[in-house]
Amino acid sequence: MALVLRQAFLIASKDTRIFFKDRFAMAFAFLFPFIFIVGWSAALSGQGPRDEPLDITLVTQEEEGISLSVIEELSQSVYASVSTRPYDDALAALQDGEIDGFVVFPADFTQKIVSGASTSLGVVVNDDNPDAEAALSGFAQEVAGRFTEAQIAFRAAADLAAQPQGELQAEPPDRTSAEFDSDTAPTVGLVLERVGDVVPFRASNFTLPAYLTMFVFFSAALSAEAIARERQNQTLERLMSNGTRRESIVLGKFIGTAYRSAAQLVVMWLAGILLFDIYLGTAPVAVIAISVLMALASAAFGVLLASFVRSVQAAGSAGVLTSLVLAPIGGCWWPLFIAPQWMQSLAKLTPHGWANGGFNKLMLFGAEAGEVTQELGALVAFAAAFLAIALWRFRTAAQ
Repeated sequence: MALVLRQAFLIASKDTRIFFKDRFAMAFAFLFPFIFIVGWSAALSGQGPRDEPLDITLVTQEEEGISLSVIEELSQSVYASVSTRPYDDALAALQDGEIDGFVVFPADFTQKIVSGASTSLGVVVNDDNPDAEAALSGFAQEVAGRFTEAQIAFRAAADLAAQPQGELQAEPPDRTSAEFDSDTAPTVGLVLERVGDVVPFRASNFTLPAYLTMFVFFSAALSAEAIARERQNQTLERLMSNGTRRESIVLGKFIGTAYRSAAQLVVMWLAGILLFDIYLGTAPVAVIAISVLMALASAAFGVLLASFVRSVQAAGSAGVLTSLVLAPIGGCWWPLFIAPQWMQSLAKLTPHGWANGGFNKLMLFGAEAGEVTQELGALVAFAAAFLAIALWRFRTAAQ
């Protein structure tokens, strides 16, 4: 075993020196990903969540009454922009896309409140805007709730006032309404409770790990072409004739590719931190762990690919084809969390999908290290499976 490892590290060292002397390979491994990351980060800048001010449109179908007082009071709020429009104007603005929706006070709002009868506020939104519907419905329920509380309080006060002092009535008096008018309407104010700051979307937090994953696997896949060339010119057979073990060649190619992948990771993560100001999340160690396991899985994938191809041309074509197919499926071209569920499930068949899923959890959604154990385990499984198949299938001679 010691001999196998020693031979493997010597082969890996030789391949690494050749790699750093190859200008095109260096440009493909380091310059191309950087260009992609810069371009897509610039294209996606300004996208994502913003701390937008709350904008509420109110409509009343009353000509006078409590609703007018409520709207006037809400319009003085410093926490939101509250505007009022006639019903037809608000409906036209909604259809034209000027507003997301509006809340309607019905024409009998004051009459129902004064009489103690139940009433409700209307919410008008488009069917395809559930966020606006949820926000405006919550606002309408809060306003209605304030009036319901006031009605209950006035009724209770009126009932108590009607009872003789020191006595309790077995049955409440028969009252259908409380003494309730617009002068005693409850105060309705608007207070914005900020649960947490809205963190601006940083496009590089997605583009850097996504394209880093793509190019790490791309470079590893293209390494199969170099292995196929050594098989074709009988370099591998000469190594075998000099006492090199077949297992040493496989492990050497695996370790050499892992070296190059690790160099890509170091350079690109440093560039991300220094130039793109990326956020590694609350568990940066987990980000590093996923990166290392991704490098190992990609190295094993490169050797696996080389064990199936027979010629240099086939190796080059297979490397490009597999890379361009697996990258979009695995979420390197767009975030998986915006993809349909069937595509998210399909991504789990690729190491790219597990790596990008882990990066997104940690860097975009603030996950802790314990929440990406599945992603870590999946990458270990892919690396072990790829390497095991490569050891079984690898041949040193062209057949």
